[in-house]
Amino acid sequence: MIADVKSQANAGMVKALEAFKRELSKVRTGRASLSLLDDIRIDYYGTPTPLNQVAALAVPESRLITIQPWEKNLAGEIEKAILKSDLGLNPSSDGQLIRLAFPPLTEERRKEMVKQVKRMSEDARVAVRNCRREANDSLKQLEKDKDITEDDLKRGEKEVQDVTDDFVGRIDQILADKEKDLMEI
Repeated sequence: MIADVKSQANAGMVKALEAFKRELSKVRTGRASLSLLDDIRIDYYGTPTPLNQVAALAVPESRLITIQPWEKNLAGEIEKAILKSDLGLNPSSDGQLIRLAFPPLTEERRKEMVKQVKRMSEDARVAVRNCRREANDSLKQLEKDKDITEDDLKRGEKEVQDVTDDFVGRIDQILADKEKDLMEI
């Protein structure tokens, strides 16, 4: 029973960590990354469609993304969608190919983004701690129902805490790597 509770907590913490990684991939560093365009949707014949399903995306240089629509009439739609997104990028188009140039980040913008990333990491830590709390509540309920002993409860809580510490450590490491990436010129 303790193993079940621990595995449920572990699964929840894995989901929190994956969500944190997805959120971080959307934070713009000085380099071009196609993951920044994952949330952009284009109105394709009345259906909101992901950008990567209506155009070929490429990163020919570290500070440039090229977008080649499969249908020429979509170029204007794609430009509008990019401008509406909160990426802060200005697309330039020659009618067939759209270019997104990534200007180097200012020191002020870098510090602002580090603050944003720290908030995201704190949200991820809170999600991990919530999983720990739910696991501990389940363990206490098992002990209350006389399904496990008090010693089992203490051992289970310690195991859940060890898993929690591991995930918080992973989040901290990912945060440190992203901070280093953001502050790199």
